[in-house]
Amino acid sequence: MDLVKIKSLLKAHPDFPKKGILFQDIFPIFQDPVAVQTVVSHITHHIFSKHGKVDVIVGLDSRGFLLGPWVAAIVGAAFVPVRKPGKLPGECHQAQYVKEYGTDVFEIQKSGIKPGQKVVVLDDLIATGGSAKAAGELIQKCGGVPVEYIFFVELTFLKGRDALNAPTYSLVQFDD
Repeated sequence: MDLVKIKSLLKAHPDFPKKGILFQDIFPIFQDPVAVQTVVSHITHHIFSKHGKVDVIVGLDSRGFLLGPWVAAIVGAAFVPVRKPGKLPGECHQAQYVKEYGTDVFEIQKSGIKPGQKVVVLDDLIATGGSAKAAGELIQKCGGVPVEYIFFVELTFLKGRDALNAPTYSLVQFDD
């Protein structure tokens, strides 16, 4: 299965979660086990070929949790979640961000990433880049080094990658 097939599995939902937003739904991919294996294979191959060894995969709440632990296990890295406030125990760093339909806050456990660790951020979609940028800030607060941001889907016309402090890789792109 190729990435053209993966893109064809995505389903667009107009005016969700609010009027004017065209939501790209990744969940149909998960109805096809071969599609899921294809996505994981592309992501892990990309990480190995570009970085060799990374220390941590950070998954963003909540769709970054779908494949984050699986990808981390394959590449031999730890998995660290970035979550909404109040969902993680212990001491946490916080970062506020603006997204395409409001503002929000992310948290990471202070002990989740050690100074100097190489970190890849994984999420389902990049639009304006707000949530991924906040994740990068959290990684740096822990002393980690963001080396790349990886997304299933990129809305290129919103130029979210321009907000990020490391290279970006996306499997599927939408130009409008």
